[in-house]
Amino acid sequence: MESFLYQASIYLAAAVIAVPIAARLGLGSVLGYLAAGIIIGPALGLVGNETQELQHFAEFGVVMMLFLIGLELEPRALWDMRHRLIGLGGLQITISTLALMVAAMSAGQDWLVALAIGLSLSLSSTAIVLQTLSEKGLMQTSGGRSAFSVLLTQDIAVIPILAILPLLAGQAVSSITQDGSIQRPGDHGGPHGGGLSLVEGLPGWGVTLVTIAAVGAIILAGIYLTRPVFRYIHAANLREMYTALALMIVVGISFLMTLVGLSPALGAFLAGVVLANSEFRHELESDLEPFKGLLLGLFFITVGAGINFGLFFSEPADLIGLALLVIVAKGVILYALGRVFGLKGRNRWLFTLSLAQAGEFGFVLVAFSVQQNVIPQSVSEKLLLIIALSMLITPLLFITYDFISSRMREAGGGPHEPDAIDEQGPVIIAGIGRFGQIVNRLVQASGFKTIVLDSNMETIQLMRKFGFRGFLGDPTRPELLKAAGLAKARVLVAAMDDKDAVTRLVAYARREQPGLHIIARAYDRNHVYHLYRAGADDIVRETFDGSLRAGRYVLENVGLSEFEADSAERTFYTHDRYAVRQLAEVWDPNLPATQNAAYMTRARELEKELEIALLNRESQQQKKKSA
Repeated sequence: MESFLYQASIYLAAAVIAVPIAARLGLGSVLGYLAAGIIIGPALGLVGNETQELQHFAEFGVVMMLFLIGLELEPRALWDMRHRLIGLGGLQITISTLALMVAAMSAGQDWLVALAIGLSLSLSSTAIVLQTLSEKGLMQTSGGRSAFSVLLTQDIAVIPILAILPLLAGQAVSSITQDGSIQRPGDHGGPHGGGLSLVEGLPGWGVTLVTIAAVGAIILAGIYLTRPVFRYIHAANLREMYTALALMIVVGISFLMTLVGLSPALGAFLAGVVLANSEFRHELESDLEPFKGLLLGLFFITVGAGINFGLFFSEPADLIGLALLVIVAKGVILYALGRVFGLKGRNRWLFTLSLAQAGEFGFVLVAFSVQQNVIPQSVSEKLLLIIALSMLITPLLFITYDFISSRMREAGGGPHEPDAIDEQGPVIIAGIGRFGQIVNRLVQASGFKTIVLDSNMETIQLMRKFGFRGFLGDPTRPELLKAAGLAKARVLVAAMDDKDAVTRLVAYARREQPGLHIIARAYDRNHVYHLYRAGADDIVRETFDGSLRAGRYVLENVGLSEFEADSAERTFYTHDRYAVRQLAEVWDPNLPATQNAAYMTRARELEKELEIALLNRESQQQKKKSA
């Protein structure tokens, strides 16, 4: 216990120093965590070989991350993503596995051992990629969404891979070691269970059946058991019990998955998807988010500290070359797939460079393969080092993407490609500046889903940092509006800064969807008339309400009571809306207002009507006072 606490304190101290420095240098937090692990482990030797105990604890960060990802994905969303999951993700796993399998066979490995190696290296790092995409605000770009689809497919694919690996056991034949001797899988005494297990001693088909049963149990428990338990906890009105229950769910799922030899992270992901429609989803997210961040950071530190530099320094060129070979081979495959699936420019490079590494699930698959006597122990040590090196290189790949992206922009690459919109909702908000953001916050806080579109990349990235989701793209483009669900939307809010773009959007939306309720932001009174002609239902002048409130404050401080000032404000507001509609009927866009006789005459009449309305209001209030 003392050793565990000592290591944890050293890790946290290193993170506090290294991570802010890496973030300040623009390298990202992941590289900071990995560097901290290398410094306190192989470099300074502040932690010993007991790191494995803490690493098992830190792996809960990956588990919680997958659980929270699952909470964000409703089953319907998974169904909507089926083409990218099966097509893009399925092809990436299949082609990468075959390519790496061929490479392993050319190095002298048996085809079954090579297949296990290919499967282990074909998966990318969900933890590093999602963390970095979120930090850089790239999750909603086409490249980021495509990368997420592939990662999701890989996470799901771990289930059948772990079910297949036991079937390879006993079929794998000997492989040739460097000294030319014959070595059979498992000859070096890899772990063979060691602990409580529901699958130990079962034949391959038995392991598969138990695996499927465990997954089914998680799904059924998520549907029928968790809601009653949460309602019971809710009745106790103890805030800390929510956190305890959330942790119990994650730990319980992880334990069950460990019993059947599955990845705990995959079980947590499935449970998250099942609970995505739960009314307690947001409680789970808020309770687990702090634990996820801390444990995920510890996980990256333990990866850096666990690198076997003794083996690395014995053959550094070979191991670095193999890690680079994995990255290049996967990168070529990813680039080709990105081209086939229509990714362009910066998005294709983001997709390629973000997924080219091996991932944390590779550690799980390699260890499981050794346990099942599929991969020899000596080969597994090199594989683990190759996976760690490729993960260590990943932040540098994102730096390379930033360089390529900036060069493409300087070379005339044009604006950022629009995001792939994969959601629809009842409210579409076009423009998320100082006006649209307030509308969006109010509507979302009231429990309604919004689809936010904006053409400014910086605005979208800033919005994402505050936890609000939005899509980059020109809201006036018909294909983006169609993807956002214009045909089924109930309300459209046109709130862009460009007043001409607002008018075009209102006119197009009214033509395409006559029954849609359109709320438009107007720059001034003249713009109101354009929007009225274009078909807007509600027109809001961006300074009108603020100016009206300021006028009420003036009245309150020159002698009127709060009630009298409020009454005057409401009278003015009602009359002004009536006046705008009246003037819109006689407004001529081809004439300045001062040269339009009918407009000027009607404007003077309406102003006189306003004075009379305010005088009548004051007279009525005086009568009430005297009575």
